[in-house]
Amino acid sequence: MKKRELAERVAELQGLPPAEAADQVDKAVHKIIRALKNGQSARLPGLGTIMPDLGASSRSWVFKRESGER
Repeated sequence: MKKRELAERVAELQGLPPAEAADQVDKAVHKIIRALKNGQSARLPGLGTIMPDLGASSRSWVFKRESGER
């Protein structure tokens, strides 16, 4: 799913104007990126957690699904 599509879905589900939904999606993406760059995990409710791969020599991340995900 592209960011634009996600923003459209957020607008639809939350009853927001498309521009406001796009701003919310941008803020969430930037917050996740900032956390990962700072070596912190980023939880995505209903999906899982993106975590820094501490064993890797270069900057990389690992995604761990929430329990119950298929």
